[in-house]
Amino acid sequence: MSLNVVLFEPEIPQNTGNIARTCAATGSKLHLIKPLGFSVKDKYLKRAGLDYWSLVDIVYHESFEEFKKTVGNNRVFISTTKESRFYTDVTYTDGCYILFGKETAGLPDYIHEEYLENRIRIPMVDKENVRSLNLANSVNIVVYEALRQLGFPQMI
Repeated sequence: MSLNVVLFEPEIPQNTGNIARTCAATGSKLHLIKPLGFSVKDKYLKRAGLDYWSLVDIVYHESFEEFKKTVGNNRVFISTTKESRFYTDVTYTDGCYILFGKETAGLPDYIHEEYLENRIRIPMVDKENVRSLNLANSVNIVVYEALRQLGFPQMI
């Protein structure tokens, strides 16, 4: 069983490092869609996931179009604040992809349009000054729900 975590043009190395650590701990594959807002040699990235970076199955994609070629028949869910359906309201499947947008801008409209039926969101209190959760926290929330539904495969 496998789960695919996808980061679209991530910008903050600490977030990506923490997400890599989550992927290592859960056996999830990490996909990074370029351009990245940092070098993978960045000391902050390494600090956030230092002992785990070598344990993560990471796939780099030069573009979103290149990424789409790897998906095959697997479902792609996109996490967004622009949806009414909660992340707990969908059924995750083995091999599915969960796509998260970049920290400052989320996902572009063309991706929203392509996956309109597979958009999910994490509920939050509607406050004027709270736009979204931290990317690494959002990934953790959704990944663990997907893994719960899949029966926490290969996890003890």
